[in-house]
Amino acid sequence: MFVDSHCHLSFPGLCDRIDAIRAEMVAARVDRALVIAVSMEDFPAVHALAQAHDNFWATVGMHPDHEEGEEPTVGRLVELAGGGRVVAIGETGLDYFRLNGRTVADMAWQRDRFRVHIRAARHTGLPLVIHTRSASADTLSILREEQGADVGGVFHCFTETAEVARAALDMGFHISFSGIISFRNAEDLRAVARMVPLDRCLIETDSPYLAPAPHRGRINQPAYVADVAMHLAKAKAVSLEEVAEATTRNFERLFARTKPTAKEPSP
Repeated sequence: MFVDSHCHLSFPGLCDRIDAIRAEMVAARVDRALVIAVSMEDFPAVHALAQAHDNFWATVGMHPDHEEGEEPTVGRLVELAGGGRVVAIGETGLDYFRLNGRTVADMAWQRDRFRVHIRAARHTGLPLVIHTRSASADTLSILREEQGADVGGVFHCFTETAEVARAALDMGFHISFSGIISFRNAEDLRAVARMVPLDRCLIETDSPYLAPAPHRGRINQPAYVADVAMHLAKAKAVSLEEVAEATTRNFERLFARTKPTAKEPSP
């Protein structure tokens, strides 16, 4: 079985077809998914999905690109994380890719918000879901300053260098690979995948974005994480079953509340 460790099922194009998405997950041997919140306003829909379906879990956090809406505080994140079926803090981190005429110095608000999420993770003991784009040096620096290694987590949709991956691994973080690993121009990322130990790898779709080959151009969905696993297995020259078993085991270890509940046998 496979696990999608990062998807946005509350987004348009997915939220209105949950039953079909779940059926396609079954057909693709994808038995669980972690639904990621990107804002305080998004959280209720994310949390509702996790509460309604026994193979979905939720996170609470605010994406670094979001500039409108309720600004999270440590207290508010801790409160929402206690609502049941919330297994991580995030998506959080830093993103300097779209500065829109600003300087890195102008992004202090992102750095402050990131610190809030790390402190909430330390308070709750939940792992972090890290987004970093064009900001890896500051991301790693703040994690060190705020003792992010105490809670660990995952660098999701990894696209950084091998040096960044090694630094994240040294702090105890996992590395998650998305459909980008299947892209024709992603040989550098495949090289990173070969370097990351299998017991620290996760797989994800980041649905509805970044559909892997052979689904390029379609709306991504959790069923396609099986194709991400196939490309990771190819990059690492291991079997698909090895990737399935290892990434599922890693997911269960990192997000410790997500193991399937044993069902009573039928009479």
